[in-house]
Amino acid sequence: MLRKFLLQASGLVWLLSAACCSRPEMAKTLACDLETSGAQLKAMAAAYYDNSTTFPRSWAEGEYLDKPYSDWTCGFFPGSLWLFYEMSGKEEYASLARHYTEKVKEAPFYTHTHDLGFMVMNSYGKQYASDKDSTAKAAVIQASKSLAARFDPQIGAIRSWDFGAWNYPVIIDNMMNLEMLFVASELTGDPHFREIAIKHADTTLENHFRDDASSWHVVSYNDDGSVESKGTFQGYGPNSRWARGQAWGLYGYTLCHRFTAEERYLAQAQRIAEMIMQDVKTEDAIPYWDYDAPGIPAESRDASAAAITASALLELQGMVGAEDSRRYQDYAKKILSSLSGPVYLAKPSENGCFILKHSTGAAPFASEIDVPLNYADYYFLEAIQRYAALQKIDTKTLIN
Repeated sequence: MLRKFLLQASGLVWLLSAACCSRPEMAKTLACDLETSGAQLKAMAAAYYDNSTTFPRSWAEGEYLDKPYSDWTCGFFPGSLWLFYEMSGKEEYASLARHYTEKVKEAPFYTHTHDLGFMVMNSYGKQYASDKDSTAKAAVIQASKSLAARFDPQIGAIRSWDFGAWNYPVIIDNMMNLEMLFVASELTGDPHFREIAIKHADTTLENHFRDDASSWHVVSYNDDGSVESKGTFQGYGPNSRWARGQAWGLYGYTLCHRFTAEERYLAQAQRIAEMIMQDVKTEDAIPYWDYDAPGIPAESRDASAAAITASALLELQGMVGAEDSRRYQDYAKKILSSLSGPVYLAKPSENGCFILKHSTGAAPFASEIDVPLNYADYYFLEAIQRYAALQKIDTKTLIN
């Protein structure tokens, strides 16, 4: 039934998108991206509207991969709706965003994950930024308390997973969840959240990075704070460079500089940026899922890593001198141009109403390989928003 609904909805999506993409003045790549994205989001939202328990995470072979509120990706679909509302000004998307954000209401109290920033900041955090809703504010503060409870002062980091043989695993992805802690300190006046975020960032800076600024995915610690092991879980091998992990590090240290103005975070973000721009060898700047995967060029790409990188660079460019700013803008624009092309941007009748194609979730487990992913869509929309703001483009004028 769900698939039938989506196939019917795709007819409307196709009409909207075709009208946009056939415009003769189509130097307006963003207009096409936004028309297609808005229609895809609306169709997806309609299909899942009455589903109170799960969220669309991916799509493969005509079937959805649905996940509950406790999954780390639950905040990305409501977050995408909030982003589109911000860019379109259309209240219908705000209404849908509120509806899907409300579905995440149990997440702030969930203490068995480090991913609360992804889950709550991208949903309730976006809602609070949009309309200063008191429930959304309370959700961000509660989620920050839950996340802070996973911090060990002896180790100086927030624990990532509760599974596996590691003693105290910390993954590079965790840098992304620090934004919520910084915001919680601003909302409450309590410096404790900010102090945890800074300590975690410093511990990660000390132990997660190689000499070339690439990162390990997982660093585990002994109880005394010494390093137990360094390796990977989603990358090709213990010393390989998992593409999305490199993007998480870039984005994470960029946001840490935004909140602290600490030069060590800016320097690290720039080191990672230089490594990515040098070591991603593809012509379209969309990386393979791991820079060192053995089957290149037959390996799958990861559009999600590219979208995260583009969004991060579009923030980083405003923190540096003119020459570096230009290079970061140019590279981000190259990524966006690739993602906006027919290889990666979905046609309305395909992709389960996700926006981007060709992402990779966890290749070592043969999981979500060459599929759409809801977080790829989220960071693509965020990158569009940042690029449009940089170019002083009023996105509301691009959307019918």
